Amino acid sequence: MEIINAINDYLWTYIMVALLLGSALYFTIRTGGVQFRMIPEMFRLLVDSGKSHDDPRLAGTSGNHTISSFQAFAVSLASRVGTGNIAGVAIAITLGGPGAVFWMWVVAFIGSANAFIESTLAQLFKVRGTSSFYGGPAYYIMKGLHKRWWAVTFAVLITVTFGLAFNSVQSNTISAALLDSFGFSPLVTGIVLTAITLVIICGGIQRISRVSQIIVPIMALLYILLAIVIIIMNIDRFPAVMDLILDNAFGLRPAIGGGLGMAMIQGVKRGLFSNEAGEGSTPNAAATAAVSHPVKQGLIQTLGVYTDTLLVCTSTAFIILCSGVFDSGLTGIQLTQYALDTQIGSIATTFVAVAVFLFAFTSVIANYYYGETNLHFITPKKWVIFGFRALVGIVVFVGSVASLDVVWAVSDITMGLMTMCNLLAILLLGKYALRCLRDYRSQLRHGVDPVYRSSTIPEIAAETSAWD
Repeated sequence: MEIINAINDYLWTYIMVALLLGSALYFTIRTGGVQFRMIPEMFRLLVDSGKSHDDPRLAGTSGNHTISSFQAFAVSLASRVGTGNIAGVAIAITLGGPGAVFWMWVVAFIGSANAFIESTLAQLFKVRGTSSFYGGPAYYIMKGLHKRWWAVTFAVLITVTFGLAFNSVQSNTISAALLDSFGFSPLVTGIVLTAITLVIICGGIQRISRVSQIIVPIMALLYILLAIVIIIMNIDRFPAVMDLILDNAFGLRPAIGGGLGMAMIQGVKRGLFSNEAGEGSTPNAAATAAVSHPVKQGLIQTLGVYTDTLLVCTSTAFIILCSGVFDSGLTGIQLTQYALDTQIGSIATTFVAVAVFLFAFTSVIANYYYGETNLHFITPKKWVIFGFRALVGIVVFVGSVASLDVVWAVSDITMGLMTMCNLLAILLLGKYALRCLRDYRSQLRHGVDPVYRSSTIPEIAAETSAWD
């Protein structure tokens, strides 16, 4: 564990932070700050996305089986919004102080440029399946760079990391929360959780997306509303809380004491871990959407970064800071639970348990899909997919009844390697996403709803035939 932790600390503190922020700054400049300039367009697209499958080329074919832009957004948000939004933010505040919250905001605004590029590329290079689209980093690496070894490496890493390791950890978190709050046996929790998981994932992306589009918005909205209530209850302290965040992010005292650097590191790491921008996970969901132009889903997925970090993570931060208990000596979920307990009483234990269950369970089914779509890239054989579903059921059960500290630590390393594969790919292929953005803006200026054709970028037309 000491060796694994040392590798993780070096990989994420130095290499990954530099790569993620470096690429994000590069794409922010190259896109002219698309994540800032086109926020109104993001909301317009999100509102319109729930009305219909907007790709006119799907009319009269298999429209009932296609995935809407909002459903794809909900699946990716299900993966983003997990227990890290409750426990991870609390850990960042404990280790880095309140200033970590500010740097978490900064990395969300800058890192969302990575999310736009990778999701636009996933749409651009997606392929048609029998009932929906497929896509993601493995697909755009293969079709854009023609490096199958690179694509397969990514596919294996994300399948192991998200499809197996992360799911066992999420089920472990659910089991622990239900045991502490209600006394439920981990064995019973494991059996029930495994059964529900298998029922949903055996329905494929259609069933996963339907479940996600219902649960994710509701759970996120309730959590945000709770934070707003606590802010209102402590409205007289809110200005002091904002001063505390900014003072610890920039102030002279934390700079002298060395806390400024810790606040920055913890805020950056928490933001990157939580919103997944640049990791290469959410593009797998983004590619499934039936939209008329790749940039549409790129913009909607950018909004997902804001939803995760600026709304859900910030809700946890304000719950803790407005309650005034951030220096109580507690950390993780215990700190968030204690903060809620001081505000709404003993019901906080039940609320946190329910929130953990919903956050973690939706992450399980979204993480499974990331594994499935990448296994489909490696081999189309159906028995492999069926075997993977059974394996996911096993790891969900095992995670419910066993401690998985080593699995969690190792998966951090595989996630880092996966992210490196993706970042290098989008840096090489980003030029195509930039051309898509120019085409999209040009069509908007002419007053038409943007529609993409494979002939728009002739040199990759053969690799983007899904747009014909």
